[in-house]
Amino acid sequence: MARGEAVNEVVPPVSVLDAAPNSAYTVGVRALCEFTAKQGDLDLRFTPSPTAQEGIEGHAQVVARRPASYQYEVALHGKNQDLLVKGRADGYWPERAQVEEIKTYRGDFDRIPDNHRALHLAQAKVYGHLLCQKLGVDELRVAVIYFNVDTKLERIVANTHSAAELREFFEAQCALFLAWAHQEMRHRQSRDAALAEMVFPYPQFRVGQRELAEAMYKASARACCLLAQAPTGIGKTLASIFPMLKACKEHQLDKLFFLAAKTSGRQLALDALSHLQQTMHQEAPAIDDSSTTTAKVRVIELVAKSKACEHPDKACHGESCPLAQGFYDRLASARAAALQVDQLDQRRMREVALRFDVCPYYLSMEMSKWADVVVGDYNYYFDLNAMLYGQTIVNEHKVAVLVDEAHNLVSRARSMYSAELSYASFKAMRKTAPAQLKKALERLARQWRQLQKSQDDDYLVHSELPEKFIIALGNACVDIADFFNQEPTAVLPELQSFYLDALLLSKLCESFGEHSLFDVHVKRGESTLCVRNIVPAPFLKHRFAASHCTALFSATLSPWNYYSDLLGMPDNTAWIDVPSPFKAEQLSVRVVDQVSTRYQDRSASLPAICQVMAQQWQQQPGNYLAFFSSFDYMEQARERFTTEHPDITVWTQTRHMDESDRKQFINNFTEHSQGIAFAVLGGAFGEGIDLPGKRLIGAFIATLGLPQLNPINEHIRQHMQTMFGAGYDYTYLYPGLQKVVQAAGRVIRTTEDQGVIYLMDDRFNQAQVRALLPTWWRVER
Repeated sequence: MARGEAVNEVVPPVSVLDAAPNSAYTVGVRALCEFTAKQGDLDLRFTPSPTAQEGIEGHAQVVARRPASYQYEVALHGKNQDLLVKGRADGYWPERAQVEEIKTYRGDFDRIPDNHRALHLAQAKVYGHLLCQKLGVDELRVAVIYFNVDTKLERIVANTHSAAELREFFEAQCALFLAWAHQEMRHRQSRDAALAEMVFPYPQFRVGQRELAEAMYKASARACCLLAQAPTGIGKTLASIFPMLKACKEHQLDKLFFLAAKTSGRQLALDALSHLQQTMHQEAPAIDDSSTTTAKVRVIELVAKSKACEHPDKACHGESCPLAQGFYDRLASARAAALQVDQLDQRRMREVALRFDVCPYYLSMEMSKWADVVVGDYNYYFDLNAMLYGQTIVNEHKVAVLVDEAHNLVSRARSMYSAELSYASFKAMRKTAPAQLKKALERLARQWRQLQKSQDDDYLVHSELPEKFIIALGNACVDIADFFNQEPTAVLPELQSFYLDALLLSKLCESFGEHSLFDVHVKRGESTLCVRNIVPAPFLKHRFAASHCTALFSATLSPWNYYSDLLGMPDNTAWIDVPSPFKAEQLSVRVVDQVSTRYQDRSASLPAICQVMAQQWQQQPGNYLAFFSSFDYMEQARERFTTEHPDITVWTQTRHMDESDRKQFINNFTEHSQGIAFAVLGGAFGEGIDLPGKRLIGAFIATLGLPQLNPINEHIRQHMQTMFGAGYDYTYLYPGLQKVVQAAGRVIRTTEDQGVIYLMDDRFNQAQVRALLPTWWRVER
């Protein structure tokens, strides 16, 4: 399917459960040993470890020291009853008959926790057995090579084992896992049987909903990505989840990831999944009556650690937190209990975890390995250290990824792969930094000051990375890492925060290219340095390649090439624009072209804006939303409006609203209330809220939503022009109009709704702007 090609194939019927189950359950060596050999406390004390790149380089350095006969990345497999165990041994040294498991670390070797070492040794011994089988030898030397990435020294822990000893160890590990493997095989059969019989939970699809569902299924059938623009209000969440669950059976998918930008998006997905679970037969076709699990489809919600932590005042290790102490000793019981819960949302996960005195957050990390559907934020698959992406790669899972409200992914991905350092924070951190870091931090400060002195303007984009500064930053990171490894109990939050920020900035410098900016912004004599990722494509393309199918859907994904270019979508990505179920007669769209909301015209615009709002409310009292480009502009308009029209009820979005504040704001919109809510375009109330019927009958949008004109955006515009030949459109116009259309989409939510939208700026009459508005709108002047 070529990029941009429409999709219109009907979702085919799904047959009942195929015959014969798989003859073996496949598990990786690492996954097997993590399941069977981990014990003791959860220990996540802040001890800097090598980055992924340092780990790769460390492995390479160890291999480079070995003779030419040395074999590395040795593919191995072996079977035990119904279990097929696969993996790649790091190395085999024939002259020594030695199988090697290479682990990189930094700091004090003696501080590597005992349970980590037990896990490393277990992996090495399993590889030893598989290699004995492959080579037909009677014994092997099994070695764990600990390589210090800073000192470049190796520490070897090795013993010679007979083939019989290694076989006995392997069989013992398999025995611990086999019951789980049989359960997982039964669950997969039961899941697929239930999905085969699952029916759409409503008598018929809404207009547009079937077209979206068909496009989703076809994209999975063709193993390609999909960009789907579908209007607000058709039920996109259900129309994406339903066909992808069907695809799990038909296309042998292991997992489905539903990723949302906001809590409301996650909740919609959980509600849809719960509704679908209810449509499945209460008793799936019998597979094996000994199955211990009840959920036909295992669903789990992942939430941020800050929201799941029971003891935020304690550190994540057994000496501090009671839920970390003995975590792995109680994990098996908690894991078994969690499988009995149909939907492990945040509340139910907490209930299970606390019943067994384990950490809810890390129990959710464990259960994500065994879930069929994972609902979470974008970062779990797309960011630099994304857990779900890592699981997919390590376990070679076949996954489908659904990205809700995908227009947000551009800005979110830019943020994920950007980093900044403030000199003010650096200076404050130095005051409490330990004495042994003094020299490294002074060298860094000297290079930082020199970098700042070299620029005449307050803002400067460097054409090349400042090499001396980057070297000084890297050396400081190494010294800070050494300190924390030597003093793991040290409580220095400012130093730790700086280290993590500096490490991220250093890592992003390694991948610096035309998709990035390195800029220095000076304010009140102190600078902030930033590696700014402006085109996420080089990072995200690997995420798309790892999935069987990734479908991005939103009401605003137009023009498709903008999203495809910036996100790095594969060449065979499909595109569908689902027709709207709404009619032009439902929505009156009016342009107020005697108003200019440009920055210099804002004060002059207020009288006309307030007059239009008051006239509309007096003609048709009800609930309205009024959107402005900034809090300052919004406050000016609100103050004038309430002074001139004190009889009209208003409520206002405020800065830094928490979840309860946002909920109260939304609760003001009822079927019987009347008033105007003032909000900021692109904020919490510009998308993702559902106010059907009389809860919202109109919106006033006093802005084009264009990003601020400033030096940063101007440099981005220049890069967009060079890379894509559309600098203004990619930087300003498309992001701005996307927010306008999202905000306007709050008004018409069902085919019975009626409403009005005022577009308050003369530029809404420009042909280029009109072309980006929904085609079903009939715009009046």
